[in-house]
Amino acid sequence: MKTQQQFAGRVVVISGGGRGIGLATAKAFARAGAKVAIGDIDEALAKMAANQVNGFGGYLDVRSQQSFIDFITATEAALGVVDILINNAGIMPMGAFIDESAAISDAQIDINLRGVIHGMKAVLPKMQARQRGHIVNVASLAGKFPIPGASVYCATKFAVVGLTSSMREELRNTLIGVSVVMPSKVTTELSSGTGKASIPTVSPEDVAHAIMTAVHDNLAEVAVPQYLAPVVTAYGVTPHWLVRRFRRFMKDDIVLTSLDRSARKGYEDRVNQLADHPATIEH
Repeated sequence: MKTQQQFAGRVVVISGGGRGIGLATAKAFARAGAKVAIGDIDEALAKMAANQVNGFGGYLDVRSQQSFIDFITATEAALGVVDILINNAGIMPMGAFIDESAAISDAQIDINLRGVIHGMKAVLPKMQARQRGHIVNVASLAGKFPIPGASVYCATKFAVVGLTSSMREELRNTLIGVSVVMPSKVTTELSSGTGKASIPTVSPEDVAHAIMTAVHDNLAEVAVPQYLAPVVTAYGVTPHWLVRRFRRFMKDDIVLTSLDRSARKGYEDRVNQLADHPATIEH
């Protein structure tokens, strides 16, 4: 199989890999013969996930540059030099912008954006020295289509899309690939409570497949589901009045009007706990 030939023996690092998209991606790469390292702020979860793929698991707080560097160093000691980085860690609080606490806003910026920057800076020096490697930044279609009720989240994902595009050009004279993968609503805990939203839904396995395709084919951007790619292109040139009419028809303000807070309680409790504790590399 062509995919197995490309990924066999490659060292793949996945942030936020203890569950959801990260874990599905770890399993997909492992099936293709890659050596997988799973980093997560929940160290026990990371190690449990790593056991499922015969890989390496450890503590990783993407908010800390030093934590990312330490995790890459530990990965290299266990598996070898990193070939592929999947910047997957992210959080998605929901609700009116004016009601969002400063701590929650900061956590999104620190995890969703700075975490991506920290990961890239941790692996790029050796990738540049070897003149090969690939980085995939998992953003969201919310990095192209703003969502009422998730303004700071959208801001971070717009930033990741721009960062990835810029870095792809900065590295265009090298053999280092940089891709952004943009899922729609994914059936993970992150999207809990949004059952009434008229948004195309994909599985973590769908996103994992898109990530592997992005690396395999060195793609700049991948929408998940792929059939939304033309919509992404058209969005920027469609008249605003028509866009707004369509968005109202789709009831895109579901987060503000009908979010099921009880269904999100477990997820939001974890996010709040994370936001209440500053980044640390101690564990």
